[in-house]
Amino acid sequence: MRRFVFVLLAGLGSAAAACNGSEMRAENGPARAGNILSRDEALRRFQLKLPPVTKLEGPHTSRDSLMTAFVRALGDRDTAALASMAVSAAEFGYLYYPTTPQSLPPYDLEPALMWHMLWQRSEQGIRRVLARYGGQQLQLLGHDCGQDSSREGENTIVGPCVLRLRDERGHPLSLELPSQVIERAGRYKVLSYANRLD
Repeated sequence: MRRFVFVLLAGLGSAAAACNGSEMRAENGPARAGNILSRDEALRRFQLKLPPVTKLEGPHTSRDSLMTAFVRALGDRDTAALASMAVSAAEFGYLYYPTTPQSLPPYDLEPALMWHMLWQRSEQGIRRVLARYGGQQLQLLGHDCGQDSSREGENTIVGPCVLRLRDERGHPLSLELPSQVIERAGRYKVLSYANRLD
């Protein structure tokens, strides 16, 4: 399990170490009154360490495709596939952060901190779901991401999503995961793998 999760973290958090808040503070010097970075400057510095992107990468042009691939990767314990379905640091920095309400007043979360929080919750969530369901051949019966969606610039955010599944013994089960899915220009990815599994 430890090896599986480590591989996934390498994909999900490729820029987490490079762009976390502690390194940002170390690079820029200690925060001082009157020396607070503007939102634009904080974003510029975050993006500086990332390859520019203009679209979500990946093959999924529907939520059905994304959910089917997620269940298959979970059954195969394919952490590389799970990581590729999730928003990357570059996609977060260039496509998601600029228009999400959490980056704007009154929240004003800085990009490095917000990415770290998102990455950390996804890491915890995927660790739990792999421990509980990894390696099981689950059948996807359907999914429901709710009626509400949030339009943020060119992004549409939905979730949490509930997957209706059948386990290997033929028993039905529901799994609330992914907690959020992002759609942009007809491409779909997981925004967060956070979940409430114990």
